[in-house]
Amino acid sequence: MFDIVVVGAGLAGSILARELAASGRRVLLIEKRPHIGGNCYDFFDSHGVLVHRYGPHLFHTSNEKAFSYLGRFTEWHEYEHRVLAVVDGRQVPVPFNLNSLAMLFPPSMAESLEKKLVDRFGFGVKVPILQLRRTDDPELKMLADFVYEKIFVNYTVKQWGCRPEEIAPEVTERVPVFVSRDDRYFQDTYQAVPKHGYTRMFQNLLDHPDIHPLMNTDYKDVVTIDTSSGDIRLFGSPFAGELIFTGMIDELFAFRFGRLPYRTLDFSFESLEREYFQKAAVVNYPNNYDFTRITEFKRIHGQKLRYTTILREYPRDYKGVEQEADTPCYPMFKQENQALYEKYLQTAAGFPRLTLVGRLAEYRYYDMDDIVVRALDVFAQQFA
Repeated sequence: MFDIVVVGAGLAGSILARELAASGRRVLLIEKRPHIGGNCYDFFDSHGVLVHRYGPHLFHTSNEKAFSYLGRFTEWHEYEHRVLAVVDGRQVPVPFNLNSLAMLFPPSMAESLEKKLVDRFGFGVKVPILQLRRTDDPELKMLADFVYEKIFVNYTVKQWGCRPEEIAPEVTERVPVFVSRDDRYFQDTYQAVPKHGYTRMFQNLLDHPDIHPLMNTDYKDVVTIDTSSGDIRLFGSPFAGELIFTGMIDELFAFRFGRLPYRTLDFSFESLEREYFQKAAVVNYPNNYDFTRITEFKRIHGQKLRYTTILREYPRDYKGVEQEADTPCYPMFKQENQALYEKYLQTAAGFPRLTLVGRLAEYRYYDMDDIVVRALDVFAQQFA
């Protein structure tokens, strides 16, 4: 009945399902959750606010290919993201930039620090905070320590459950000091969200007669893999086609080497009868609170409503697939975890009809534009 089985209806799985169906394959798309879209899933709440179920997802890219591809399935609402952080009772832009510097330091000191930053690194440069802390200039070292303590370290500990020095640079480099007055969180060429929401975009993406979604279904109830022979069975019968897997690689192989660690989030939504709750779509709380940030979705989508809806995020360790409410969000980027992942990857190499794609299957962090390009590249290289 099917040429290819795709496990997971997030961005990677849905794009591959679409491209495969468009090329003439019959695709079975299996999704454990009752909705499409993976962690991009959004919906209108009881007050009409378009909210993101798994935290804010903001599409930004300088890759015209990624932006144009998704543009086939959605109109765009242009949105440039700005984030504030609560520091010593004041709300300042993050990433920490020259505007933040002027707001938190006396004018003469801010002017001196700005000149040193520009002279040392250049204007418009993003400097990772851990790099800045290694500077030999006492004043810049003082600034680096201030940003590290007031904005970075406690937020990182809450988000990742460990100190910044314990995780990979690809994580810490995402929170730099920006030697600029550009308050935007991203500087990409294209910045937008789907005008009618991500879920509508995914509905359009999967609207093809040769894509057959099977929702609310654990793939293990449908697909079995013989770990000795590599044979695949679908609905109990031999399956001669390809399997594309976007879920957790350790779960695929029954955790034979142990679990790969992930961080997850608990979400607390609240609706308020007021125009706006805060000054920006996202306000970070690095210190003094057990949540990391508050998102106000109306500021993202530009809705005009009597109510507003906010979301607080509480990070914690992912407890495992037996916990129904748990959703693995972020791979834990530590050296020992990468070594464990490599064991699973070596095992997967013994299954020639298996393709692993995505954040969970590849145990790495992907921005949305990265996963669009990754999925299209996998299709072009392996299935076109």
